[in-house]
Formats: sequence, C-alpha cells, structure tokens
Amino acid sequence: MSKYIVETYYTCTFKVKHYLDDISNNQLDQLDKRDDGEYEILDIKFDKRNTKSLDKKPVQVEVKYNESVENISNKNQNINSKNVVLNNAFKESITKRFSMPDRRKGYIQKASIGDHKVYLHTGEYEDGKIGEIFIDTSKEGELVKALMNNFAIAVSLGMQYGVPLDEFVNAFIGTKFEPSGKVQGNDRILSASSILDYIFRELAISYLNREDLAHTPSIANKDTIDENEQNNDEQSQFFKLVKDITSKGFVRNNYKKKLVDLSDIKLNLKGKKK
Repeated sequence: MSKYIVETYYTCTFKVKHYLDDISNNQLDQLDKRDDGEYEILDIKFDKRNTKSLDKKPVQVEVKYNESVENISNKNQNINSKNVVLNNAFKESITKRFSMPDRRKGYIQKASIGDHKVYLHTGEYEDGKIGEIFIDTSKEGELVKALMNNFAIAVSLGMQYGVPLDEFVNAFIGTKFEPSGKVQGNDRILSASSILDYIFRELAISYLNREDLAHTPSIANKDTIDENEQNNDEQSQFFKLVKDITSKGFVRNNYKKKLVDLSDIKLNLKGKKK
C-alpha cells in the first residue's frame, strides 16, 4: 500500500488551430466550444511539487523552483539601486578636487641641463604633500614654454584630484629628448635624459624618498627623533612647529640636518624668548 502521494504542478502553453470558411464575430465566439481543433503544445513549465503522507497527519512539503516575476523584479530593483548608490559614491570620490590653500609652502629648484636652465616651482598642502608644480625654462621658444606650462598645469590638476605622484614618476622617468645630458645646480642629480626625466627624478627624491633615483648619496642622516628628544615635550613641540612651517620638499624630509643648532636657546612657543 502506498504511503505517500506526490502532486506535481505544471503550466502548459499550447495553441489550437481551427479551419474556417469564413470569419465572423459569431464564428469566433463559438471557437472555444468546438472540439475539432488541432492542438500543439508549445511549452511546459514546472511550477512546484507537493509531497503528502498517507499514514498519519499529512505533511506537506512544497518545493518552488521558480520565483514569481514580482519577487525577481523587486530583487533587481534593489540591486540596481545599490549599484546606483555605489556608482554615485565612486564618481563623487574621483571627481572631488582638493584645492590648494591660498598661502602655501614649497620651493624653487634651479638647475641647468646642458646649456638650458630649468626652474622647478612646487606648492604643498599644509601636511607637506605636493599639490602643484610650475616649470620655467630658458632658451626655449614660445611654443615649448607654453607646452611645458600647460603640462605642469595638467600634472597639478591630476595630483589635486588624487593621482599619486608615484604614477607620474613611473610614467616620465627615463623619457629621452633634448635638452639632455649633464645636470648642474642639483646636488642629488648629475645627469638627465630629458627635462621631464630631471623634474620627476627631483620630485621623487624630495617627496617620495626615492634614493634609488639619486646619483649621489644623501649627506643627511635619516630623520628620526631619539628617545631623549621624544621625552622632551618642549623640543618635540618645537620640532613639530618647524615641520609645519618648513617645506617638506625643500629639506627633502631631513629637517634636523637643515636646522640651525638651537640647543642653547630656549624658545617659548607663544613667541617669547626665555
């Protein structure tokens, strides 16, 4: 004797063909009552299956294989709304510009590549991060000067929109065009294959500590604070103050070696000498 009964539900799509000698509203209304049509099954769709026990209390197990169109539509709407939110947040993050402060730190580096003088101007944010550059050259035509100025503006905008300096360094280090050759006026770079090679080599050394791109070793030790200085609150505050008002690129992160020895002078951070 059977113990279970299984009920399976299907949805069937079929079509019926009727052959008529004439078409009228009356004949069309009578089509559903006629049994002489030709049936053709187009699709059979499995809906669900119920299992019932015949012994005791019936236990109904319903297995659904197809979600309703409404549920699927709601899920798609939720996914689309989340994607819209993520896309808007991503667009906002990449389109936000961090403008430079009106009064900012920086430095000017003069150097000669061959017989051509190059002046590199930098601008920094309050935390010492570079945010802009300007390039001036001599013995160049108006076209070259205009191109260099606009190139510097493009790089500056890129950094202000969040492009890391590393990306520019990796892209332009090693570029080759004239003027090139021996570099004079820079204590860390002795030669360059182009103006762009020199500029981004200088920026990498000054702001990224890329000693691998320098031709001469640094004469300053690594900028560290020993334990005694860490325990001295007054010296630590003074050292922090110097960092806030000094160009990071100008001292190339070597603040201590660039400072005058003030060990015998006690300064009041409010602006008075003791």
